[in-house]
Amino acid sequence: MRLDKPVVGGPCWAEVGTPDLEAGKRFYGALFGWRTETDAREGMGGYTIAYVGHLPVAGMVPLGAEGRPCSWFVTFAAADLDATLAKVEAAGGAVVSPPADVPGMGRFASATDTQGAGFHLWQAQGFEGAGLLNAPGSLGWVELLCRAPERAVDFYTTVFGWSVNASEHYTQWGLDGADFGGMVTMDDKFPPEVPPHWLPYFAVEDVDATAASAPEAGGTVLMEPTSVPDGPRIAVLRDPGGAVFGVYLAGAEG
Repeated sequence: MRLDKPVVGGPCWAEVGTPDLEAGKRFYGALFGWRTETDAREGMGGYTIAYVGHLPVAGMVPLGAEGRPCSWFVTFAAADLDATLAKVEAAGGAVVSPPADVPGMGRFASATDTQGAGFHLWQAQGFEGAGLLNAPGSLGWVELLCRAPERAVDFYTTVFGWSVNASEHYTQWGLDGADFGGMVTMDDKFPPEVPPHWLPYFAVEDVDATAASAPEAGGTVLMEPTSVPDGPRIAVLRDPGGAVFGVYLAGAEG
């Protein structure tokens, strides 16, 4: 990711839903060295922020017995949340959760694109999002997996104004010349029940060592470490609750 701080239209945060907050803390603490703080305010539902040093890098949402899926969600920054949601709907997407205020921090909403891939939106009012990007333990890349890339390009360029850098094998998203993510076309290797989705990648100092530590911490390696041609070394992992994420060599921009 060539962004070093959240910018409007770009990824500013990632959060994971977990059925067992303490297990999630232990797992990601072992993998990334995260320190966590839980917001004790009434109405926050135990929302927990993970830190690298003193900088916030990700969120953890206790799911309890609500039956919501255990998954990672990527959040994009919006200057005007209501206007961005209007663009989402005009482009054929849908608003899943209407705007809600987080006192002293900002406004939040969730939406889906035209293929059903979910994402969050954040209008900062005191809290900008991740204080660290593309450094060990922080968000390093975001990737859309979908079955109709042309529709995705139409949607995201319309809503966010992203640039599109497409090659024969991979498409990258960018803002003002800074690439921050990419897109993979879901082919027959993906079971039909797997929906389009956003996958966050976290930067690490050693992809192989991080992947090796995941099973020891209670997770699973879904894709063994591999070096992408003309790209970084990556792996895809699953946490103990079932949420999937990637790891990415720190500093190896796409």
